[in-house]
Amino acid sequence: MMSLTYALKPIINFGKKDLKIHHNFSSMQKSFEKAKTMLSREIAGEIVMSDNPGKVLQKWRSIFKISQRELAEVLKIKPSVISDYESGRRKSPGVKMIKKIVDALMEIDERKGGAIIREYSSIFPEEKISDAILSIKEFEEPISIEEFAKKINGEIVANPELKNRFIYGYTVVDSIKAIIELSPNELVKLYGLTTERAVVFTNISHGRSPFIAIKVTSLKPGVVVLHNIYKMDNIGKRIAEVEKIPVIISKIEDVDTLIRILNSFP
Repeated sequence: MMSLTYALKPIINFGKKDLKIHHNFSSMQKSFEKAKTMLSREIAGEIVMSDNPGKVLQKWRSIFKISQRELAEVLKIKPSVISDYESGRRKSPGVKMIKKIVDALMEIDERKGGAIIREYSSIFPEEKISDAILSIKEFEEPISIEEFAKKINGEIVANPELKNRFIYGYTVVDSIKAIIELSPNELVKLYGLTTERAVVFTNISHGRSPFIAIKVTSLKPGVVVLHNIYKMDNIGKRIAEVEKIPVIISKIEDVDTLIRILNSFP
């Protein structure tokens, strides 16, 4: 005669599987909520501490890819109010209004699937990926690629027609260490909070390896900077042109000097 335990085994196993799925979902949800809280605090703090809070608000709205009208609808205000804050025509929003704005950004992102929040969940500030990352920063205000090139004594050598595109931060990478030490998933973390940034590759000879790394991650930085090389590799340039990634060659010889200049950006 079949034992009760044996008869119920498929049901018990199914229950265990169901519990495991529930546990995984619960862990993911907790990670999502933690990232949401941390990101909310970071955005609010940056707005409050900035000398130009309107520009910071505009930056984050752009990162979340949310229009002024879309944000205004959730806040139940006119789009012109958002425009006035961002342009500086209206004085800095108070703490209560900043909280409402940040909450609205989170709400809209969640409605769209939480892409930005989830991206942040794997990029906590205290986490150090490896010595391959020499410096990383998010800008308070966006800067055009053309202006960025001027500040780092650089020349746009690929896709110069995209010089008016804006970037929102930078990451300086030791190219050799990154290729050797980092997995594809870790390479993705080079981008910080947004791919609309400059990724500066140092310790290179021709400029081909950075674009192989970019192909592996399937992500496109706003601009690639090749540090202290004479000429860009033809294959790398071809990849950049196909992927529509602007490329700058910086003529600053010393890495520390380049990082010091980058760190001076607001």
